[in-house]
Amino acid sequence: MKSSVKNIKLASVDDLFSTEESRADADRERVVEVPLSELHPFEGHPFKVKDDDAMMDTVDSIREYGVLVPAIARPDPDGGYEIIAGHRRHRASELAGKETMPVIIRDLDDDAAVIIMVDSNLQRENILPSERAFAYKMKLDAMKHQGKRLEVDSSQVGTKRSDQVLAEQVGQSRNQIQRYVRLTELIAPLLDMVDEKKIAINPAYEISFLKKKEQEMLLETIDYEQATPSLSQAQRMKKMSQEGTLNEDTMLSIMSEQKKPELDKVSFSSDTLRKYFPRSYTPQRMQETIIKLLEQWQKKRQQQQER
Repeated sequence: MKSSVKNIKLASVDDLFSTEESRADADRERVVEVPLSELHPFEGHPFKVKDDDAMMDTVDSIREYGVLVPAIARPDPDGGYEIIAGHRRHRASELAGKETMPVIIRDLDDDAAVIIMVDSNLQRENILPSERAFAYKMKLDAMKHQGKRLEVDSSQVGTKRSDQVLAEQVGQSRNQIQRYVRLTELIAPLLDMVDEKKIAINPAYEISFLKKKEQEMLLETIDYEQATPSLSQAQRMKKMSQEGTLNEDTMLSIMSEQKKPELDKVSFSSDTLRKYFPRSYTPQRMQETIIKLLEQWQKKRQQQQER
């Protein structure tokens, strides 16, 4: 029997190396300069890009040093690229008179793109309640698409809900995540009032359960009374809405009540408290820590009195 070895054609060393190099090159991410005109915002992007003082600082930096951190974008089937992370840098580059900006191009599906987009923006220090609300909602939806229940590492048993995973990632409670997501049910003018700190988060959460027509009615009542609802008023309106007894008269009756002066209320700004906590602490975590410390102090004081 004749050997068939002589019929086997071996690839040259150059061919082998060029093949490996081309494969590695195909997988390697590159930073490329992309014309600003070919970049457009992510659809449904919840974070506002404003031409404020912070933006002007970014513009000055880009004029002097250029864009130091590349944006992330993905190819758009309709042409150009959809920005995943870097919307503020894109706007600042426009204002700085640049024609291109450095971008990392990635092929991402919708869910992966949403998660990267949200995560990259949640690192910012100042985030409006409306931005946080829609960002949490978008990320939760993306996480649920990837799997309704996310598996934890092998050292734990069972699975975790998506909102629990997100809560751990951002350092907030699951209830707080749900409260923020609920704010997306508010009509735009009321949500703007939350961003402007005219309506607090807790009353806003209760108001979000009102029907859209009832929310529009409330907006007119707020304008008429020149007052926003307290938590107690919001809770009562929510209950009456669920019972079907909320109308213009009952809403006006609630909103026209004389509010008790909050003489005993003590509040601190996050800037005042920030110097006493690590930068990684969220306002929610600072509040929880302060409450624990006060409880410990109260317990110690009671023990001293009993001696």
